[in-house]
Amino acid sequence: MSEAAAAPKLRYEELTEKILGAAIEVHKTLGPGLLESAYEECLCLELNLRGLRFERQLTVPVSYKGINLDCGYKLDLLVEDTVILELKCVERIASIHDA
Repeated sequence: MSEAAAAPKLRYEELTEKILGAAIEVHKTLGPGLLESAYEECLCLELNLRGLRFERQLTVPVSYKGINLDCGYKLDLLVEDTVILELKCVERIASIHDA
């Protein structure tokens, strides 16, 4: 048995592979330099073409002392009610982008 065949699958490996493939396709087609909103629109089309369900710009409340507050946080995309995508259009990823 090969090492790859013996490696256990990650819980959402198939889903994340589809999402990454969609994102790479968008980047290959558009290239760098556009606004995040353009990439988001194209990624949504690509996810749809791949049969993936998603929601855009979902409001996420901040819970403070048991009270949910609307502080303006939004998820860029939630794919298949499982994977959160935060899109970034930057030349380099900086530590501020880590979540």
